[in-house]
Amino acid sequence: MPTSPRIDANSQARRVARELIAGEVVGLGPGLPTVLPGETPAAMALWFLADSGACNYGPLDAQSQVPDAQALDAIRDVVDSGGDVVRLLPGGCSLSIVDMAAAICGGHVGSAVLQAAQVSSGGDFSHWTTQAVPGLFPPASAVDWASGARRVIAMMPHTAPDGSSNLVDQSSLPVDGLGCVDLIVTDAAVIRVTHGGFELLEVAPGWTADDVAAITSAPLSTASGLREMTFGPPIGQAPNKVFADASAAVRDIPDGASINLDGFAGPGGMSHYLMVALRDQGAKDLTIISNTAGIARVAGFGSPPGKIPIDHSILVENKQVKKAIASYPVSPRASRPSAFELAFQRGEVELEVVPQGTLAERLRAGGAGIAAFYTPTALGTLLAEGKEVRVIDGKEYVLETGLKADYCLIRAHKADTLGNLIYKGTSRNFNASMAPAATVTVVEVDEIVEPGVLNPEEIVTPGIFVQRIVQRPADFSPYE
Repeated sequence: MPTSPRIDANSQARRVARELIAGEVVGLGPGLPTVLPGETPAAMALWFLADSGACNYGPLDAQSQVPDAQALDAIRDVVDSGGDVVRLLPGGCSLSIVDMAAAICGGHVGSAVLQAAQVSSGGDFSHWTTQAVPGLFPPASAVDWASGARRVIAMMPHTAPDGSSNLVDQSSLPVDGLGCVDLIVTDAAVIRVTHGGFELLEVAPGWTADDVAAITSAPLSTASGLREMTFGPPIGQAPNKVFADASAAVRDIPDGASINLDGFAGPGGMSHYLMVALRDQGAKDLTIISNTAGIARVAGFGSPPGKIPIDHSILVENKQVKKAIASYPVSPRASRPSAFELAFQRGEVELEVVPQGTLAERLRAGGAGIAAFYTPTALGTLLAEGKEVRVIDGKEYVLETGLKADYCLIRAHKADTLGNLIYKGTSRNFNASMAPAATVTVVEVDEIVEPGVLNPEEIVTPGIFVQRIVQRPADFSPYE
């Protein structure tokens, strides 16, 4: 056995930090992972997300750790996954448990760090809370993290208090995640889970490969570049989300892309500046997902007399749209058909009509990683033809699928440089639901501020759902 001691939890956290990518969303379960924010420089701009909904937070600093109980009570409403009081960093906010779960399951979390009680050579893991309360199976959000994060890192002691190994060939505990663990950081080693089982990458200072193998109850191969653990901050720099102009923000949208486009019926709350840039960029065969397919310019709702608002029609008229998924794709005035209506009548575009509430839920579901859901809406109508119908509690429901686009172009009132959004008036109607339901969300705003300027309680869309921000020029007109 080695003469050197095992590393402590703080050192484990610093080793885990080296695996993280600057600027990514990192889910932290209760237990050992809660140490991580205190061992990671805030400059790395990691979005730590806790079970509690705390988003972008760090430990209490020396000034916050005051002996005055009344002063401490004032900040007890922000806690981490372990229930310890933490502080929101500039640009931090709190998510509802529903939004937090959606962030996890919708694929918005890059890495999840969980304390495992046991990990098998196939990557199955049992959470420490499951082991701590035998028979009750209380994994909490560990099951969500395991299935939703793009990468799962198990942070754990290598052996149990009785000396038995926590790294095994076959799990002896109830499994909370099947084949999901990618990397294991213990107090003795760093081990990768491969298709062939455990592979030893690093050992604790003073340890050897044989020392680690002796406390591992599964076959353990050794990487050719075996080295001693190193500790430090994440490598890299957080991406800059602020783009110079709309053209730069939409430049890479390819032909055939699907795009969430905001807007209700009038000109308010619509990404006019981004739409113009997309028209000028010229991508073809687009599928647009929107409440309307462009009726603001023919409806006249909210437009000043004599003004024609910019809307989805400019993309249709430029022959860039192949299909629309919309709730209200027709003009409210039969005498003034929209550009999309005329294109549809000519057979130039396809249309999928979706009830408005169903569209909102399909977007929410897509952003939350929900493949499909049942709804009574549209049962027995043309909109339900060809769709599965299921009887639940004696009532028929129609199966609808979630929607997630390649890109999302929306408007907000203000953003900070991290992508946190505040909306104005009814401009948030579909926008807040659309933002998570895309791989790349691009937002145009009236003003961009530094992190910490926006009131955390006023943030509607957290920056974890936003990849690009552009400020609408003061002289830009949303009317033609």
